[in-house]
Amino acid sequence: MGMFLHFFRVSFILDGRWYLTWLTSFLGSGCPGSWPLGRRSCWLGASSPCSASPYRRAVRSGSAHTIGRESAMSTRPGTPRASRRRCAALMIALLLTGLAVLAPGVSEAASPGATVTSGSWLYPNGDLANTRDATGAAISSANVSDLKQAWSFTLTGNAAAGVDHLGSLTGVPIVLNGVVYIQDLDSNVYALNFTTGKLRWEYRLNLPERSGPGPNGVAVANGTVFGASPTTVFALNAATGRTIWVDRHLLKSGEGTFGIQPQVADGRVYLASQYGSGPSGGVLLGLSASTGKLLWTFNSVLGLDKGVKALGLGAGGAWETPLVGTDGSVTFGIGNPYQSADSAIKYPSKILYTNSDVNLSAATGKLRWYYQGVPDDFKDYDMQASPIAADVNGVPAVIGGGKMGYVYAMNAETGALIWKTPVGAHDGHDNDSLQALEHRSKLKAPYTYLPGAVGGILTNMALAGNSIYVVTDDFPFRAKSLSTVLGLPAGSEAGEIEALSLSTGKVEWDTKVSDLPLGAATVSGDLVFTTLYHGTLIALNSTTGAIVYRRQLPTSTNAPLAIAGNTVLVPAGGPQTSKAKARGKPQLVAYTVP
Repeated sequence: MGMFLHFFRVSFILDGRWYLTWLTSFLGSGCPGSWPLGRRSCWLGASSPCSASPYRRAVRSGSAHTIGRESAMSTRPGTPRASRRRCAALMIALLLTGLAVLAPGVSEAASPGATVTSGSWLYPNGDLANTRDATGAAISSANVSDLKQAWSFTLTGNAAAGVDHLGSLTGVPIVLNGVVYIQDLDSNVYALNFTTGKLRWEYRLNLPERSGPGPNGVAVANGTVFGASPTTVFALNAATGRTIWVDRHLLKSGEGTFGIQPQVADGRVYLASQYGSGPSGGVLLGLSASTGKLLWTFNSVLGLDKGVKALGLGAGGAWETPLVGTDGSVTFGIGNPYQSADSAIKYPSKILYTNSDVNLSAATGKLRWYYQGVPDDFKDYDMQASPIAADVNGVPAVIGGGKMGYVYAMNAETGALIWKTPVGAHDGHDNDSLQALEHRSKLKAPYTYLPGAVGGILTNMALAGNSIYVVTDDFPFRAKSLSTVLGLPAGSEAGEIEALSLSTGKVEWDTKVSDLPLGAATVSGDLVFTTLYHGTLIALNSTTGAIVYRRQLPTSTNAPLAIAGNTVLVPAGGPQTSKAKARGKPQLVAYTVP
């Protein structure tokens, strides 16, 4: 219990994403219980210095520098340029309250011969279908060897310190009209010149996310940037960063916190909370994009069973950007319930709608269908991956997946299963939860399970042509007793990048790597890109799976990348990979081909 409380204090919850924090010390020291509390764990509690109220706006010469303020005044636009006297007074006030105004991130000039041309990455997963296919991008196997660093934007101040060893950047950059929009794990938003990486404006909150590594991130539509802090959702003017609206009253007690990168379409903002400990678990929400008004909510859990309620860690909610369909629906991938194997066996329950894809009416939030991948889960087997819209042999379909290490093709109208395929490494424990549900469990402790609590599929898949591209983490966990929640890492880190036939689910190729691939799968021409945890950008031939390109990044990374035109944008947030080694400088890096 003491060790559990120690871990809980550091990262708020035991999730696969949290284990990326834990694993950094495990890999570096070999002693999982010994690493010290990160200085950013102080967010717990309203009086925490990490949650000090941010101020609203300051102005620097040349461009606006926005500092968000979540207050009763936060629905009003930012104030005009302040006089020197007012700026001085603001600085004094900031010093008196203990909140320093920090310098914005630093941009570094392009390398010789590296020039960014036009291009876009309009949505968190490239398009509303969540395909992560950079259609029209200029990067292919013919020129990938010519990639050069064009610029980098390095975070400074509080944001550079990262959140609980998770680093600083885990969201996907958005590229639109020559501007790159990103959000860090302290909820700060930056608008950068796509060509040079120079800061145009910054909306600063300095509110660390609370539920694992985000992912955080923004959506952009109709001249507006949409994002969230742990407890609020906001809309900003895309050109200036000025506040349009802030909604501070969306989540009730027990409904968790925000950490998702939202989606915006048809005048609505779609997002969800994580780690809801109340009877409804995390909640899915639809908001008016113009006003922030709540349009509907959907409880991701029908009711917690005795074991989950006793543990009190929460269940359900959604991590990754939902799918907005052309049929008037929105589909979310739902997270797991937190319980031990002992609870799952003693109090068997499906715990709907955990570990499921749920398809809702986009206008009303009413349930249309659901498909549950793992009922009565006790291994953190989220079905959290962003669902993808597809056509399987002429049938409209939704492609889902998650940390249980399976890809599912489901009928988009009914949710009926078309096919499912295991990906990554499996050790024969896939049906432990189903056997517990059906009173057939013969599970004995200690036991090892693979996929472990980090997956399976931890980051998002891609779809191009008739192939689905998947990155998986092969990292086993071991539970010493049936009352253990999730257990601890029990092996070395490794992963795989695989291609599946969209028509049949059959594996077309499988490439193994000796690191955790955490950059999601992203397609450009005949290449599939991803990144490895310790800081490597790789590209694979999309037909054969052969690795045709490698590049060392400035630091480690646990974020998806984006591709726009001739540019690959890599958020290298600097998660700690060794207890003995300091993190590198967190930065967004742009690599281009001529």
